[in-house]
Parts: sequence; structure tokens; C-alpha cells
Amino acid sequence: MIEHVVQAAREAGAILRGGFGRIHEIQEKGRTTDLVTETDKASERFLREWISSRFPDHAMIGEEEENIARPDAEWTWVFDPLDGTVSFAYGIPFFAVCVAVRHRGTTVAGAVYEPLRDEMFAAARGEGATLNGSPIRVTATTELNRALLATGFPYSIAENPKRTLETFVAVAPFARGIRRLGTAGIDLAYVACGRLDGYWESFLQPWDCAAGALLVEEAGGRMTDYVGNRHDIFGLQTLATNGRIHEELMARLKVGQVP
Repeated sequence: MIEHVVQAAREAGAILRGGFGRIHEIQEKGRTTDLVTETDKASERFLREWISSRFPDHAMIGEEEENIARPDAEWTWVFDPLDGTVSFAYGIPFFAVCVAVRHRGTTVAGAVYEPLRDEMFAAARGEGATLNGSPIRVTATTELNRALLATGFPYSIAENPKRTLETFVAVAPFARGIRRLGTAGIDLAYVACGRLDGYWESFLQPWDCAAGALLVEEAGGRMTDYVGNRHDIFGLQTLATNGRIHEELMARLKVGQVP
């Protein structure tokens, strides 16, 4: 399925590239921090039509349209048509399209595509991860104080800011640096290719992390929640690292967790 995933991501990315820099009709999805543009919707419509025309019996989970549960479906596509909408809407050139395919509950192929940089991160289970066709690996960093990390703040931060900020405060003094890129897909892709040593975030949606989690795993990294349980794209916590700093970063996150 990897060839199909890459093709879908690349063609959806062309829609994002064509819409970038224009004046957008911006809507709020319940919160002032959760935006959607007409380009998000156009990209999602394209992906749904592209998938259904080729795989009519496959289920789909996307961000912008209603998803109907298909417990009988053997194959499920999970996609974010525009990961980084706030940056996109403000003209900040940092966003991606994320596409993954799951077979019987396991992600088997995924791609994160940055259309402005023309960078295609792709992975197939058991076959490794690539950037524009070349193999990628996580870093060899072994100490947290030499690690460059990334994190994200959930849309619900205004409802309970302490839960997010306490983990940031617990980690920041012990890392080389922390970035907030505003797109979980790119954060995970950058861990996979060695541009970051680790990344954590709470309350991600399946479309935020399905493709990126596979990239990290196939590049030799480790994916869990904050206490070491196997990562679940439907779970509440995402921790991705090169594996070597995982336990140390997990310990810092535990210090910062608020009941």
C-alpha cells in the first residue's frame, strides 16, 4: 500500500501548495485555536474521493468530515488533509499532509509530505522509513541534556493549562532545547529522520499521529505513552524518541504530570 499512500499524500499536498499564501476563509471549530480553511476541506474532499474511487470497501478516518465507524472494515485510511492549519492560515510555511493505512488495526503504511519543501517521509511496516526515497534513522543521542526535543500544546490548553505547562517546565531545564513546530506529523517525521531526538504531546487525534508513529518505529525509534505503554493512535499521550533517551525523558514527564 505504500505506493498508494505516497501518491495520495503527494497529490493532496499539491492542493495545499496551490492554496498557500492566499486570503483564506477561516472558520473556528468550537475553539479560537482550532481553525479550518477552505484548503483543509478541499484536500480532505480530494483524499476521500481518491480513496473511495480506488478502494471502495476501505473505511476512512479524516479530520474535517464526519467519520462513520466501520468495525467490519479490514482496511482503514487515516489522514490529516492539512496538519498545521494555524501556520498555513497565517502564511507560515510549515505544514504537511499526513496519510496512513491500517490493516486490521495495525498501521502498515504511512506518509508525511511537506509540499513546500517537497519532502516525502514514508514508511511501510517491516521495510524501514525513507525521506525522498533515501533511508532515514533516528539519532544516536544518549543523554537528555544533549537532546533537541519538540512538543505541542493541545487545543484544550485554555481549559487546563497547568496540565500542559507542568510537563514543559519539568523537561525544559534538562534538554538542550525544545521546539514547538505546530504540526505533530512533522514533529514525528523529524524524530524519524534525526532532526529531533524526541517529541511528546497530549490529546492528539488518530490522524495527527498514525503516519508519523510508523515513521518513528521504522526508523529505529520508540513510541509509547508517558508511562511506557505501547503507543495507541486513539490514546491520550504520545511520546516518541530515538529510544536511547526514552526512559530519561519519560521520567521527566512523570515529574510534570498533574492529576
